Amino acid sequence: MTSQRSLFRRTAAVISAGAAAVVLAACGGGDGAGGHDGHTAASATASPSAAASAQATAPAGQGGHNAADAAFAKGMIPHHRQAVEMADLAPSRARSAEVKKLAEDIRKAQDPEIKTLSGWLTSWGEQVPAEGATDHSAHGTAGMMTAEQMDKLKAASGAAFDTAFMELMVEHHEGAVAMAKTEQAQGAFPAAKAMAEAIVTSQSAEIAQMNKLLGRS
Repeated sequence: MTSQRSLFRRTAAVISAGAAAVVLAACGGGDGAGGHDGHTAASATASPSAAASAQATAPAGQGGHNAADAAFAKGMIPHHRQAVEMADLAPSRARSAEVKKLAEDIRKAQDPEIKTLSGWLTSWGEQVPAEGATDHSAHGTAGMMTAEQMDKLKAASGAAFDTAFMELMVEHHEGAVAMAKTEQAQGAFPAAKAMAEAIVTSQSAEIAQMNKLLGRS
């Protein structure tokens, strides 16, 4: 009798251990499968994003632009550089708080755009306009100041600087708006056309503001 009970207990122990092993194996398989499926699902989810990202950057490097886009970038870079140079004069020379604020807004908007435009040209295999003398030699670019005009602006201060700065910047902005409108009409690269639209909107508003301060409206 005792022998039968002992045998029963041993058999039950073996069955229990086997069941436990099966359960553990099932759980382990589930985790592994779940982990694999999870990675597969994550990969499936990530892949479209990666593809979309690749497609978003592809046009710049694979010809999703035309000659008008390249001309826009090459012309706007020196144009923006000069505007930033002009804006940098305001903190130490301007009297009007409004002119100082306007100059700061111009610098904050155009400095990052220079970097973006330069990146596009590099990705297109185009040459980025060289820096130097703030590109005063960029003849034919709409609204660009001459070296003489820039020297006079640098020599001015107070109210005289405020007036000269706004008069020159109105002309400068009008040139940028004309260039941006050409890009809107003739360009093909979506991001460049979007930047052109932003330039038209923001700089047209600044032209109106400066004309008002100059008493022209």
